[in-house]
Amino acid sequence: MPITPRKASTLAFLALVLGIGYLSMHAAPVLSDEQYSYHGDTAWRTDFSQAEEVAAEQNKPIVLYFWTTWCTYCEDYNRQVYSDQTVQSRLDEFVLVAVNLDNDGPEASRLQRKYNVNYPPQHVIVTPEGEVLTRISGYAPKQDFLAYLERAKQKANAEAGANNATATAGGSQ
Repeated sequence: MPITPRKASTLAFLALVLGIGYLSMHAAPVLSDEQYSYHGDTAWRTDFSQAEEVAAEQNKPIVLYFWTTWCTYCEDYNRQVYSDQTVQSRLDEFVLVAVNLDNDGPEASRLQRKYNVNYPPQHVIVTPEGEVLTRISGYAPKQDFLAYLERAKQKANAEAGANNATATAGGSQ
């Protein structure tokens, strides 16, 4: 059965569309270096173990940001949320870790399994010990994102206060 000119042009068009789609998904600009990934003018650590140490030393919660290069909502976070001065100021109260879900390394896979992350974007805010304070599944506009951060910070402070009270009560016996 011969291929008609119409079928050939349809196949060529389909191949072109698929090729452009593939290139656009894999050509998204991602700035990173050995220790950081940069999203919306915000530096995110890429080494979770190092972030855990910093979080414990500074007594700060950790924001885990699970992202990919092809995620359009991740780009929305970069443009509309992370680039905002208020958000950047609030994020200074946390240790930031970006986990690229396209990375098939053991650490990314372990974190993805541990925090049950299946798609981007997702944020999981945890204590320095890894206990989940809150999670943001999908895209949250700036004001909602700030509210999630505030809720996580309050929960972390409440847990720290409870731990201090328990330690004080235990030490006075």
